[in-house]
Amino acid sequence: MKKVHLVLGSGGARGMAHIGVIEMLEQDGYEICEVIGCSMGAVVGGIYCAGFLKEYKQWLCGLTKSNVFSLFDFTLTSNGFVKGDRVFNKIQEFIGEQQIEHLKIPFTAVSTDILNKKEVHFKTGDLFKALRASIAIPGVFTPITNEDSILVDGGVLNPLPLNLVHKKDDAIIVAVNLNGPYEHFPKPDNSANETNKNSYWEWLLTLPVIGNKENTIKQKALTKLSMFDLLNTSYDFTQDRLTEMMIEIYSPDLLIELPRNCCKVFEFYKANELIEAGKIAYKNAVAVKNKISIQSA
Repeated sequence: MKKVHLVLGSGGARGMAHIGVIEMLEQDGYEICEVIGCSMGAVVGGIYCAGFLKEYKQWLCGLTKSNVFSLFDFTLTSNGFVKGDRVFNKIQEFIGEQQIEHLKIPFTAVSTDILNKKEVHFKTGDLFKALRASIAIPGVFTPITNEDSILVDGGVLNPLPLNLVHKKDDAIIVAVNLNGPYEHFPKPDNSANETNKNSYWEWLLTLPVIGNKENTIKQKALTKLSMFDLLNTSYDFTQDRLTEMMIEIYSPDLLIELPRNCCKVFEFYKANELIEAGKIAYKNAVAVKNKISIQSA
């Protein structure tokens, strides 16, 4: 049986596509011998290595927009506006008490220590703590603070941690990049059964940019960007460059890419379509690789 080192990148709700990729790898007869994950890649990868991916998928596929909003516990602290307790308590319900070194599949979760300006690689210890640290998006989720460290999302320094693979001779490296090139997607139908609520959450994500409104197309486009959009776009640019460098230096045997604009960061109620998108992206990547192999033969 062909073995796979699986590297799962960061990307918010797009991380649900990782589930589709894992299912396709298993369907095609691959044995996943190692998982390295960052942010949502760490969450999906960690839950998979703990043996609870089926249950986690079932829960995700049942989420509605209202369910997702209810999972965010807002706070007025200066280092994040979501505590994350509700989300992570739910994750802990699935995995229970797990030590990373005792998982059947070797697993690494990547986080960032902003106090000491370095990556942190969780290869042992409490799985829940590792996942919580890896997904703490700066400015959104409150970080994990200790006496000598402040841990936030691993994507800050390493959104696709290919450099951490301990490759075996007979295994291939498969990487899933959730921040791929933009594609055209139809606008969602706003006349869905569930009404859009005027919640604090939606207000926060649509805060207007304050500035000089000149009567030009460019300025109109800029004024439609919210404060969150500007911060998120800047963060995205950094992640893109880091990901490009990582792929160039540590070229995987199979690179699967999801377009960044296939969904927004917190659209977890789109689980079904995102899992399917992961399967399609996998099939496309395999088809391209096979075509290249035939041409070079």
